[in-house]
Amino acid sequence: MQVKDHAFLITGAASGLGAATAERLVAAGARVVLCDLSDSVQSHAEQLGEDASACLADITSQEQMQQAVDTAVALGGEHGLSGVIHCAGVVSVAKLVDREGNPADLESYIKTININLVGTFNVMRLAAAAMAKNTPNETGERGVIINTASIAAFDGQVGQCAYSASKAGVVGMSLPAARELSRHAVRVMAIAPGVFETPMMSEIPDEAAQALAAAVPFPKRLGKPEEFAQLAEQIITNPMLNGEVIRLDGGIRMQ
Repeated sequence: MQVKDHAFLITGAASGLGAATAERLVAAGARVVLCDLSDSVQSHAEQLGEDASACLADITSQEQMQQAVDTAVALGGEHGLSGVIHCAGVVSVAKLVDREGNPADLESYIKTININLVGTFNVMRLAAAAMAKNTPNETGERGVIINTASIAAFDGQVGQCAYSASKAGVVGMSLPAARELSRHAVRVMAIAPGVFETPMMSEIPDEAAQALAAAVPFPKRLGKPEEFAQLAEQIITNPMLNGEVIRLDGGIRMQ
């Protein structure tokens, strides 16, 4: 799948991994629809120039995400929607039983699953339906879907039952989705980032962030959003990458 002159939909594009991916793809000549719930997505799209447009949408909403997909299809012209990089999600931390002996809040768990897992499925199904209508390119490909999992899907820590379960679900969908969409010539991949310099990471104390960075075998630092974006572009352009989850974590294994 080519990047130049092709249209891509990026969720969670107002900041962090999504914003970096949008910047990289636009720099490579792509047309990009930046999708987010934050109003700041509009200003970010304006900074990227005429090849970028913004769309305020909730990834769990069928109507709002359909509108975002339709916008990207129109932007792609004869190529339609060539790919989606789904970065939107939330982090949640809650113990099953707190220090006072109270059980975890069920609504909080449901919210995390709904955004991270159901939201991913919603974006994937709508994007896949649009890509299935594309005319195959010179290699027979119609599109590519890149979801964002997490190393928490494999190495979940204490208090991450909801978050780990939601991301493990994203991992679990990758292969069956790739197998199913193969008849439409649409690839499905997932990236499982480790500890990255994103707005989510800024919510934890500096001391904790430094400890996480020190736990990375090499390089001993937090990942940079640009490195996620680089891998996303490589997945787009390499047709043999399909049905796989790539850990992007510097070799860290959480305890």
